[in-house]
Amino acid sequence: MEQTEVMKPETLEELIKTLHKLFESDSVNVEEVQNIMESYESKPHEWMKYAKFDQYRYTRNLVNEGNGKFNLMILCWGEGHGSSIHDHTDSHCFLKLLQGQLKETLFDWPDRTLQGGMLQRSQQVLLENQCAYINDSLGLHRVENVSHTETAISLHLYSPPFQTCRTFDQRTGHHNSVKMTFWSKFGERTPYESTVSQENN
Repeated sequence: MEQTEVMKPETLEELIKTLHKLFESDSVNVEEVQNIMESYESKPHEWMKYAKFDQYRYTRNLVNEGNGKFNLMILCWGEGHGSSIHDHTDSHCFLKLLQGQLKETLFDWPDRTLQGGMLQRSQQVLLENQCAYINDSLGLHRVENVSHTETAISLHLYSPPFQTCRTFDQRTGHHNSVKMTFWSKFGERTPYESTVSQENN
């Protein structure tokens, strides 16, 4: 597969334009997307309007819909906020740190003879401007802001976009299907949906 020559994006706007180009074809070059996202140096004034926090849980804030090929969103993690263990519905998931630090814990898929809980495979701490990647063939993960004094902000790309995912109980391996919702879209607060169990992944 031939490499398209891609310049390092200097701004978030340039990054979004480059991502649109990279996702024009049906085949995703994971390494290329990860490199481009990592090469964008986080500049708070460019993404601050999307960075909306909630006191009780972390938030998913839609930045760009990627012509239906991907969703680009900013997740805001208050002190101690974290996700459940979850899958990615057969999508590619890229996670880039814009500010702070996040801990990613990778788990194996639970098997039917689960003894002693789900198997934790590895952990890594992501630092500012680093970009991680996961898909369902690599396993499941949980993401946490373990700091009690600093918030964290991350940029996520999901391709193709998905509306539901599964969350897993670490002790039993049982899973639930959960609807995904956005705290805000394009910098504007979305109407509050009290009926929806919002799982931010």
